[in-house]
Amino acid sequence: MKIAVAGGTGTVGTHVVSVARAQGHEVVVLSRSAGVDLVTGAGLDAALTGVSAVVDVASLQTQSAEASTRFFSAVTTNLLAAEGRAGVSHHVALSIVGIDGSRYGYYQGKLAQERLLRESGAPFTVLRATQFHEFAQQMVAQLSFGPFTAVPSMRTQPVAAREVATRLVALAAGAPKGRVTDLAGPREENLARMVRAYLRATGRHGLVMPLRLPGAAFVSMRDGSLLPGADADLGSQTYDEWVATAQR
Repeated sequence: MKIAVAGGTGTVGTHVVSVARAQGHEVVVLSRSAGVDLVTGAGLDAALTGVSAVVDVASLQTQSAEASTRFFSAVTTNLLAAEGRAGVSHHVALSIVGIDGSRYGYYQGKLAQERLLRESGAPFTVLRATQFHEFAQQMVAQLSFGPFTAVPSMRTQPVAAREVATRLVALAAGAPKGRVTDLAGPREENLARMVRAYLRATGRHGLVMPLRLPGAAFVSMRDGSLLPGADADLGSQTYDEWVATAQR
């Protein structure tokens, strides 16, 4: 089948593209480099010609609830409208475990995305997953200052991006199911320990400083609100197994 991947050049999107192609699907990457602007909708109609399913893993880096809501609302609205015109029969979106009770700005955009899908009447599936193993790598890139890396105190149960991608492709190939069972990693981890392990694995040195940041959004990161429920599906690759493959 022909699958379009919104955000196909990102952390999980590259895996979605790879997995889909390995399974024999024809893949269209929806990106600016391919002439598609998800925020304005430019290029979507042509790109979705003949597409059966869209997998939306598009994202942006922001802590602003306003920016996140604006982005995900625009992308979702544009995709759904273009899918309707093109006759796409299935919209699959990736969301995040535990966002209902969190006030973290980025999560407000994901909640808006889910709400738009529920209210659209379009055939959709939503998979919520926990943070990826690459989360530690992203913290190093974003929050390192000289020899110091500051990370929020956080409980997390990270999952392999490849395993999330595999689940998304399987869902895209099936019938729309609404919200499906959450997907998480095999065990709980501490974010500061993850970052320290990543630095060691990549031959770097420095001090990792876990911070108990104020505010309800950061409380939810510490109190286990973002951990999966007992009914979640669990991936197989541990963080330690992933970090052992990190490139120096």
